[in-house]
Amino acid sequence: MFRILSRAAAYRTAAATAALLLGAGLPAAASAQAASTNISAAPTSGFAMTDATDPYLWLEDIDSPRVNEWVAEHNAKSLGTLQSDPRYEGLYNQALNILQSRDRIPSAGLTRGGKIDNFWQDAEHVRGIWRRTTIESYNSENPVWETILDIDALSAAEGANWVYKGSTCLPPEGRYCLISLSDGGKDATVEREFDTVERKFVEGGFSFPESKSGISWIDRDTLLVSDAFTDANQTTSGYSRVVRVLKRGQTVEQAPIVYEGQRDDMSISAYVLRDADGNAKATFINRATDFYSRETFELKADGSVVPVPLPAKGGITALVAGKLVVSTDEDWTAPSGQSFKTGDVFAYDFEAWKADKSVQAQLIISPNEREAVESIRATRNKLVVALYENVRGSVYVYDPADWSRTRLDLPQNVTVGIGSTSDEDDRFFTSVSGYLTPSTLYFADAATGQAAVSKSLPAKFDATGMIVEQHQATSKDGTLIPYFVVRKEDAPLDGSNPTLLYGYGGFQSSLLPSYSGTIGKLWLERGGIYVIANTRGGGEFGPRWHQAALQQNRQRAHEDFQAVAQDLITRQITSQPHLGIMGGSQGGLFIGAMLTQRPDLINAAIIQVPLFDMLRFHKLLAGASWRGEYGDPDIAEQRAWIAEYSPYQRLSADAPYPEVFIHTSTKDDRVHPGHARKAAARLEELGHEVLFYENTDGGHAAGANLRETARRQALEYTYLTRRLMDNAQDK
Repeated sequence: MFRILSRAAAYRTAAATAALLLGAGLPAAASAQAASTNISAAPTSGFAMTDATDPYLWLEDIDSPRVNEWVAEHNAKSLGTLQSDPRYEGLYNQALNILQSRDRIPSAGLTRGGKIDNFWQDAEHVRGIWRRTTIESYNSENPVWETILDIDALSAAEGANWVYKGSTCLPPEGRYCLISLSDGGKDATVEREFDTVERKFVEGGFSFPESKSGISWIDRDTLLVSDAFTDANQTTSGYSRVVRVLKRGQTVEQAPIVYEGQRDDMSISAYVLRDADGNAKATFINRATDFYSRETFELKADGSVVPVPLPAKGGITALVAGKLVVSTDEDWTAPSGQSFKTGDVFAYDFEAWKADKSVQAQLIISPNEREAVESIRATRNKLVVALYENVRGSVYVYDPADWSRTRLDLPQNVTVGIGSTSDEDDRFFTSVSGYLTPSTLYFADAATGQAAVSKSLPAKFDATGMIVEQHQATSKDGTLIPYFVVRKEDAPLDGSNPTLLYGYGGFQSSLLPSYSGTIGKLWLERGGIYVIANTRGGGEFGPRWHQAALQQNRQRAHEDFQAVAQDLITRQITSQPHLGIMGGSQGGLFIGAMLTQRPDLINAAIIQVPLFDMLRFHKLLAGASWRGEYGDPDIAEQRAWIAEYSPYQRLSADAPYPEVFIHTSTKDDRVHPGHARKAAARLEELGHEVLFYENTDGGHAAGANLRETARRQALEYTYLTRRLMDNAQDK
């Protein structure tokens, strides 16, 4: 899922808030109307409660003639409907212009020797180029770039559909890298050794076939390989089950296994912990028993594997200036007898800890209930932390000598993101942005606490007269749920505003305000209102906020989202004919729950690469890895609470569903496209209107290149225009 592998996934807004205007609260009684009505029904006549009662299992075939015909028919209908709308072409061109614009801020990856790496896509480089420049050049108005690897040229030369998925380079110089290439955007990648000096793949170098394996460097001729190349070496989630140490010239099968996990584990992985000079200090193996829990082991030089006492939820965050930084997402008692609370960050003297795991740790951060540590990074000598309070961020620099801290000189009341950090000195990049404030990238020095603007984006839409407000809705159990509203200040509060409500609500993923040119141009500038719900299940207030909606408590997150929808109507920001909802992946489950529980609140629903059949999610692709989030449908008690909200089983012929727009990707190897297909098929069977689109490329982010991303966005906003801006009741 988007956050299911990373907090920086697609569809989720993330980066920074500016100009927060706190909205006046309503009386509790008014907000308490949220979720007071629940018109959801029980699962329909036992539909799809077992495989035998699911007539659409055949749609789980990834690629069969019958499925391909079904997809083609639905694509033709949906594209015909939406692309024939006279507004589609303009929306597509606007989205493409923004996506291909050259005045975007190039991402900056600090490397050795004062260099910066960047991966760049534009109209001429649709698949992208990996390129490099100097720090001085990057911070200038017109950087001079040198291309390292051209993915468009590589794809053309090999007749392949390559999507670049990143590189893993050997420290400290970073000359030799393992390049990850995906066929059409899948999570599974092939790995090839690349020489960044010669700028070519190493002849006879390391090379691995497509899989979800993990590979990292030990030294120039030795790799740690988390092996998922065969079914026998995969977990039920499709990830690696064994760890090998592979020497140059060996095949994977010849490399000795140093650790072997269980089939039902989520994954087994390994990495080398290094100091700022690239020296290996220890090799660790993580056994992830579920998405949030892990056991840590140290791989010794003699090949033995020794357990390491660390929090099962949390773990090593950084090694800086000889201090091992650890965070915990659970209350935890260390071998020393010290007790740490959920969300705490603490540190050990690394050498003392290696010799004696019962040494005392030093507390660095202990967030309160409205604070959250969003990210932690290390420079050569400092620890850099993005700390949020009430979904507004600051960057603090901590000195490992005594863990005193200073606040970085940045604008306040914003959302911040820590970018690349240097291991040669204490410089790093940090970003600042807001819903109406274009992103600004600062080049900062943790040693001095100073930051200077490196790049700033020009406005991508006209935000004149627009404001950002923060309100709170009262969920069914009385919990206050914050949400942001982005709108024109003079928008009439009479229920007439076309409004798009976005949510995610899972995997401790925070929805932090950020600048989106496409949302601004395709929606806000045209009079739409954009709303983001910070529900439980996310990480906006740390691990406890997430854990409050885990497993048997998942329905709380759905009720939070529904409470925000109701609050928007109560405040007359919008009304049912003009309210639409959107979410992807876990957020697609959010939208399915709203559709089946409170369709009376909405008139549009965009369901992106969704989870939908929650009684079978664990049997499809990476689904087994998410049992820690949702529970296990193979356990009767847990199956019962999942069945209470699983959208697929709860769809009804009699419910007042609006026409929905569902889209997915054939090559999504994370969330199975069968979820989206089966949702569409069942809705059609029950007599409801459905627009379904399946991109045959693109992976979980649903866009292998910029043109496809522009098409998806234009389809979405054409649909929203038809449903919410036109005569809403007639559409």
